[in-house]
Amino acid sequence: MGPGTVVLVTGATGFTGAVLTRKLVERGATVRAIARSEPPESLRSLPVTWFRGQVYDPDVIRAAAAGVQFVFHVAAAYRAAGVKDEVYELVHVTSTKLLMEAVSKQSGFQRFVHVSTVGVHGHIDQPPADETYRFAPGDLYQNTKAEAERWLHANAARFGVSYTVIRPAAIMGPDDTRLLKVFRMATKPVFPMLGFGKCLYHLIHVDDLTDAMLVAAVHPAAQGEAFIVGNTEPVRLVDMGRLIAKTLGYPFVPIRIPAWPFFLAAGACEALCRPLGKEPPLHRRRVAFFTKDRAFNTAKLRERLGFTPRYTNETGIVETAKGYAAKGWLRSRK
Repeated sequence: MGPGTVVLVTGATGFTGAVLTRKLVERGATVRAIARSEPPESLRSLPVTWFRGQVYDPDVIRAAAAGVQFVFHVAAAYRAAGVKDEVYELVHVTSTKLLMEAVSKQSGFQRFVHVSTVGVHGHIDQPPADETYRFAPGDLYQNTKAEAERWLHANAARFGVSYTVIRPAAIMGPDDTRLLKVFRMATKPVFPMLGFGKCLYHLIHVDDLTDAMLVAAVHPAAQGEAFIVGNTEPVRLVDMGRLIAKTLGYPFVPIRIPAWPFFLAAGACEALCRPLGKEPPLHRRRVAFFTKDRAFNTAKLRERLGFTPRYTNETGIVETAKGYAAKGWLRSRK
């Protein structure tokens, strides 16, 4: 994917999409991107052609996809108060169908890289799970991601489009904020562990994720396949907290607490806040984060594509913790 390659990125203003966009520009690709609003200042200086509008708008899709050779479909509707249920369907499913239809009419098109989530697998009863593990999405975000995947696998051949599916594990990196709450918890006097399970968690650094996406875009063995993109091994949440605390110079005191009262409280919070369009202070999915196992066998990524992440759990967590501290999001005692 060298100089002059015409590439479309959806979700380019998000955490992963922005890193991918910069890497494509550095390689000399001709990059197009779809954004709902003005791109952030950090991306405005890049030679990117921006198409303003929704990723599920047929006119926007047709204009942005015309003549492209690769599509990286990274766009996602993230869980937040005020997001209507139908938006998840539009952003995850409708957009996928529109993009597939648009590129199917182009003779020079090479590959559609579709970014899903390991969340389509839900809780892993007997970890680790691989790409063939049953789907058990647990919320609307995961349900619509799974629906888009199923549609793609069922229809790509009919459209004559080469594609691959990427299922990222939990994405870490110093510019991300989705894991920030966990990092902050590790700096508190106690680190609460809900329930009494292992709470296995699988991570991937954003640099490794985007590198894997670039490999999957051109590797012959990626055609028609799905890949879980995660580190070689999972990490226990308690070990993750301990490493964060050590990196930032805090004592670490884990404490086990029964989970069921928190599930009840979270359900009540969501029921009260959702009709008002307010963000609940406690979510059932956040409670589930501390009670579920999400550990995967990532051998397919290494064996089929020859890709091994550069970051280990330890190096990625340490870099992320230091990055948060440098931005003032966490206070380091070192």
